[in-house]
Amino acid sequence: MLTDESMKKPLRYEELARFHGACPPRESFGPNSENPYIAFYLKGSDAALSTWLKDLPCPIIGIGEGDLSEACDVVLEDERSLPLLAKNITQTPLAAMVLVQHLRASETLGIEDALTAESYAYATVQNGPEFQAWLNQYDGTPLPTSDEPSLVVEVNPNNEMDLTFNRPDTRNAIGTEMRDALCSALDLALTADIPKVTITGRGATFSTGGEIEEFGEVSDPATAHWVRSLRLPAWRLARLKDRLEIHVNGAAIGAGAEMAAFGQRVTASPKAWFQLPELKYGLIPGAGGTASIPRRIGRQKTAYMALTMEKIRAETALEWGLIDAIID
Repeated sequence: MLTDESMKKPLRYEELARFHGACPPRESFGPNSENPYIAFYLKGSDAALSTWLKDLPCPIIGIGEGDLSEACDVVLEDERSLPLLAKNITQTPLAAMVLVQHLRASETLGIEDALTAESYAYATVQNGPEFQAWLNQYDGTPLPTSDEPSLVVEVNPNNEMDLTFNRPDTRNAIGTEMRDALCSALDLALTADIPKVTITGRGATFSTGGEIEEFGEVSDPATAHWVRSLRLPAWRLARLKDRLEIHVNGAAIGAGAEMAAFGQRVTASPKAWFQLPELKYGLIPGAGGTASIPRRIGRQKTAYMALTMEKIRAETALEWGLIDAIID
């Protein structure tokens, strides 16, 4: 067993090396094992263990600095965030495993292939026991309806397109209606050769992400992947990237943060914040975020966002490169 009973005590590198030398079976790691994750101090580490660590079916958390930092899924400056990481990973070890394995694999893919891989990974956890357990206990109520368009589309005299999420009453949740309207507008921008597309949200929130009430509506993972292949805004956003500007006017949660990261230029208001909360549902980011966010802040910080589910304030987002400027 690599960690103590509380699953919070990281290993010294020497302990990790001895464990590796004992040739533990792969069943010793990941879901349904004593080691849903590995946490160790990077000081004094040897890159010789890199291949072994990258191949393990669980999140790898390094603390400090050392030669094995590149092999880790998350690198922490100190231990302060480790209890939160340990708690979240232990509660949904399958989703945590799929997340880090997918991020490792998609790091070297082109963005379109990374989106395809994300859809496969998302379909896997969507049909898994952790999401199904959440879905079975969820007792939500449908969001309010409105006669107002969910997306306002304006084209100015310069043929530039401005898109505004227009459901402040739902905090601009991305339901089927808004998703389809966004896809149609982005398709127009692609086919009409619109030189610039800007996206923002009306009200105090950019977007709270996917409409929870619609989670799990598709009957099987293969059909869900097919629908995402046709109707995922991320496919269009990736192709529009060089002419895409996004202003995050408030909270950008889940799909909101994932879509925002596709922008060539991303600005945020001083009170904006970003969050990837999918793990609490037994899911991983599925709106393109595992392709867009790592290309801004790297695989390790993306995994940190998804595994801690912490709010990332605008100042930190700017420091990391998730946004390019803070403006009022």
